[in-house]
Amino acid sequence: MTGGAGLQRVAAALPDGIVDAHHHLWDLSAGRYPWLQDRYEPHFFLGPYRAICRNYGVEDLRRDQAPMRIAGSVHIEAERDRADQLGETRWLEQVHQETGLPSACVGHVSFLQPDMASIIRGHSASKLMRGIRSKPVTASEPGSSVRGQPGSLQHAAVHAGLQALEAAGLSWDLRVPFWHLAEAAEAIAPLPGLTVIVNHCGLPLDRSAEGLAAWRAGLAVLASHPRTFLKLSEFGLAGGGFDPRGTAKLVQEAVAIFGLGRVMYGSNLPVSSLGANIGPIVDAILDGIGEPDDATIRAVFADNARRAYRLPQGRETT
Repeated sequence: MTGGAGLQRVAAALPDGIVDAHHHLWDLSAGRYPWLQDRYEPHFFLGPYRAICRNYGVEDLRRDQAPMRIAGSVHIEAERDRADQLGETRWLEQVHQETGLPSACVGHVSFLQPDMASIIRGHSASKLMRGIRSKPVTASEPGSSVRGQPGSLQHAAVHAGLQALEAAGLSWDLRVPFWHLAEAAEAIAPLPGLTVIVNHCGLPLDRSAEGLAAWRAGLAVLASHPRTFLKLSEFGLAGGGFDPRGTAKLVQEAVAIFGLGRVMYGSNLPVSSLGANIGPIVDAILDGIGEPDDATIRAVFADNARRAYRLPQGRETT
């Protein structure tokens, strides 16, 4: 599809609205976001990001995905001040009361912090809370290793943290670059009750033949765990930009590995806007799926996210 026709196609298949499985909101006057306010990261993996160093609210989210309506959404922790992890959840509850969105949220806790159990309990007190995104320590490039270092996927504290999530009935939003996907699969293997939701299609940042082969291999190991889902989100290129044809190919291969029942659309707004507007992104996703019928669109753009994040069926907001 071209010219944003995919937005119209999805809107027609889902007149009551989509479920956006991955987005961020922030009000820079209501909380502290160091990466947006205090220390600009000159080497941000998606390139310059000054354009998003501003408030981003529910009305912005709705506007940026029109004509698709939003029936539900999942807010993913936005790297708010780590001393105020529960503050983000309390703020999102207020936003939900005022706007109807988000429908659910994924909070943050470090598996290394000594009060981890208390923070998890605090998050769990919210009716919106569904999971935790705790980013492991990762190597800077393929071939490098941080294996066994504090916070790495092999570290005892990370294993204990994942066990705590399983016990609390919370999912784990997994965000690692593609060269750590197989290690993540090893980490979750002893936890059959843990739902794992892979962020950003496994971050296939290296689009070379070698890089894509490693990405596919990592996804395949993760897909062997039946409680693992994959987000079709953030296909921006390393350093900036967006490749529609390359993205469609990535989606095609990801769907071949995970199946249409375990992949879900996530906008990653406003971060994804650094590479492209939502129209070309949705076009590429639909091209990768390959002339999907209405039932397939409903699965990828709503129903799979509802199942993964335990959301009500049907329309939630306008």
